[in-house]
Amino acid sequence: MNRAGLRRTAGLLALAVVPVAVLAVFFVLPVVGMLGRGLWPGGSFDPSGALEVLTRERTARVLAFTLTTSAAGTAGSLLLGLPTAWVLHRLAVPGARLLRALLLVPFVLPTVVVGVAFRELLGEAGPLGFLGLDGTPVAVVLALVFFNVAVVVRAVGAAWESLDPRPAEAAAALGATPWQVWWTVTLPALRPAVVSAASVVFLFCATAFGVVLTLGGLRYATVETEIYLLTTSLLDLEGAAALSVLQLLVVAVLLGLAQRLRATADPRARRTSPRPRAVRRSDAPALVVTGLALLLAAVPIATLVLGSLRTADGYGLDNYLALQTRGSSGALAVPVTEALAVSLRTAVDATWMSVLLGLLVAVVVTQRSRGRLERTVRSGLDAFFMLPLGVSAVTLGFGLLVTLDSGLLDLRSSPLLVPVAQALVALPLVVRTLAPVLASVDPRQRQAAASLGAGPLRSLLVVDLPVVWKPLLAAAGFAFAVSLGEFGATAFLFREEAPTVPVVIVRLLGRPGEGNYGMALAAAVVLAAVTALVVLAVERLRVPSVGAF
Repeated sequence: MNRAGLRRTAGLLALAVVPVAVLAVFFVLPVVGMLGRGLWPGGSFDPSGALEVLTRERTARVLAFTLTTSAAGTAGSLLLGLPTAWVLHRLAVPGARLLRALLLVPFVLPTVVVGVAFRELLGEAGPLGFLGLDGTPVAVVLALVFFNVAVVVRAVGAAWESLDPRPAEAAAALGATPWQVWWTVTLPALRPAVVSAASVVFLFCATAFGVVLTLGGLRYATVETEIYLLTTSLLDLEGAAALSVLQLLVVAVLLGLAQRLRATADPRARRTSPRPRAVRRSDAPALVVTGLALLLAAVPIATLVLGSLRTADGYGLDNYLALQTRGSSGALAVPVTEALAVSLRTAVDATWMSVLLGLLVAVVVTQRSRGRLERTVRSGLDAFFMLPLGVSAVTLGFGLLVTLDSGLLDLRSSPLLVPVAQALVALPLVVRTLAPVLASVDPRQRQAAASLGAGPLRSLLVVDLPVVWKPLLAAAGFAFAVSLGEFGATAFLFREEAPTVPVVIVRLLGRPGEGNYGMALAAAVVLAAVTALVVLAVERLRVPSVGAF
């Protein structure tokens, strides 16, 4: 290899040093430590304990409930999401962009807020309490569908927009019915996007920690909530580690499938989106389903807001004023307002960490390789940086809990541990937002700038910055929203004197008293409002890649 190639490879490794070091300490080490707890309990390889956990009767029930609710949530999301994607991406519906943004809000709401909203909607005193669904698997499935319809709408809708309409038009001209056109032409073209969206939705359903924790109670549990229970209540670290290993394998398979399908190119796709057509009478069923999807998105949130205003004497702001207190009977260590300040500070730290790491990772994996060594190094780094996609937040939090507590890595009391964990949770979203944009920059523009005397920094400011600044702001906004609502890893790592808002909501729900419950509703509304405002602001940036979940 010539000196220029060696210099490029050295520069590539220099850019990768910081993200590699961060992932090695805060991701690889915790995951390896968690694996050690499950498979090397006494310092030597012994899988018998892990196998014993996996053969327990309760574990079988937990796995069955996880698979059943995830499959039902995925099916419901597809049934609502596919017609809605058609209406909002292919029909000339007034306000379609606003409706798509509103449907995105449930997806970015903290899972704890979603659980509280459905608990208020389906509880005995709720508008739908007469259905008797509170505390049932149906309530969990409805909340999962509420949470994930936006994934189907955006992922499949983006693919639908890019389809060439001429094959469908030709089939219709030859006498095919609308159903035959859909089944023989449109669905085969959309199949990669549909299957990819379904696999991602199934993953989100299986790892919706806060939803199941607030709605399932003590009777129902998924793998995530069971890990939390084994760790915090039963102190069964070996059992928790065994379930974490199982979850790690399943999540990795699902994400690998989704990644492979996202990379599948459809020969009938084209870059220029066709103009939306006018609404016809035959579109009535799809319009009805879209209305149901919008109702599902709006009713739980409206019920949550209304419930937060309910007081003993009618309606008022008493629950919001009580956020400055520690709740009835000292339910909280700090007031909710202080927890909100902690959440905001933590989100700011997690955002700059994830954006800085994500930008470095995106630069590393999108630069063109010019030699075999450089190509091999870049491929290896790309695979390494995608490892966090295969681990849920609960598994990550548990791994950090059991590893970073001794010697030079005794970071359990560090205020930066929670932001670091949340940054790792948000990192894949940041990379997925920035990498396609950086990859789309024509390298000839950088070469032209260099030939005109521009140095690397000048080339970055002139060529890359005008293209990447909006996606960078969008990535920061989504990372901030993810951090605000993150609960899976935070539940293991937070300090008692510095809880986040999702943590205090769960604490309030677990304490008796109408005052504590009202405070939980008010705190959920505040957290939902802040998150929704951030996401709607991001939507105004009009960054197409953000929709690629």
